[in-house]
Amino acid sequence: METMLAARLSVEGGGLAVEEVPVPAPGPGQVRVEVRAAGVCLSDVHLIQGMLKPRPLAGDKVTLGHETAGVVHALGEAVTGLSVGDHVVLQAGELRDGVRCTRGVNCDGGWAQYALAAADAVVPLPPEIPFEQACIIPDAVSTPWAAITSRAAVRPAEAVGVWGVGGLGAHAVQLLRLVGACPIIAVDPLAEARDRALRLGADAALDPTDPDFGAGLRTVTGPQGITAAFDFAGVPAARDQALGSLADRGRLVLVGLTDQPLTIKDSTWFCRFGQQVVGHYGSRPEDLSELVGLVSRGRLDLSASVSGVFPLSEAARAVEALVSKEGSPIRLVLKP
Repeated sequence: METMLAARLSVEGGGLAVEEVPVPAPGPGQVRVEVRAAGVCLSDVHLIQGMLKPRPLAGDKVTLGHETAGVVHALGEAVTGLSVGDHVVLQAGELRDGVRCTRGVNCDGGWAQYALAAADAVVPLPPEIPFEQACIIPDAVSTPWAAITSRAAVRPAEAVGVWGVGGLGAHAVQLLRLVGACPIIAVDPLAEARDRALRLGADAALDPTDPDFGAGLRTVTGPQGITAAFDFAGVPAARDQALGSLADRGRLVLVGLTDQPLTIKDSTWFCRFGQQVVGHYGSRPEDLSELVGLVSRGRLDLSASVSGVFPLSEAARAVEALVSKEGSPIRLVLKP
């Protein structure tokens, strides 16, 4: 039996370990992909820490990794339109046996030498896009893209705020500039993250702990405040601050995950000015294809997005580097 290495999470408290497991065989309508790069996300950290539960899950272990790019290695029965050797990137979500699953959450993902995918969850990848950049498009780029274009429906010249300029927030700054939002205000307590936001296209970068934060914000937006605010931090204090910064009929989109409650401290103001809070998770299938097109045509540059590359055997070290924010990473990548 042919085997491979995979970084597996034991959901019964056994933690993360790189193990030798059988190479999966593609079933009807499936593709086996030789993984060339896989992103490391805070959602993976939340799974390891137990904040997210991989349900429903067959068995008590799952291979992590919902951001995956690689090369088609084998085709299952009845698969058309793909060939062995094709460069591809995988949708994070797909149907398996009629059940919706999220790769690396409740079905095996890309932290492995090989990964299975439904053929309709495979997106062709132009060969000029490096695997290390391509793999982070599902989620790190597609989630903020969907939050901006679908959930918040940001229009050109709208004032926007981004709380948390990490893996998703850094891309949100780029994408907001791409759709014409103005001004774009980045909010992060780390000076390095604020500097990065300015390099990526933010019009201003503010420290949320600054006692003069409110005055600094109004200097940029004028007295009206922010029309669309995005919380990528998943921190109650960030949500409170973002809510307090909203304009008349402004909207706050919650993208960062947390198990802490959301509190609207001044519901009179919130209701009087017709403000909104909406949740957001993931992206649509078409978002990934749109973004691959934008990258391949030079409209979106992800060359600065990969902050570090680790071998698959050092998956735990990559996770620790992300948790400790070592080097203020945008995205870390595993390579089998």
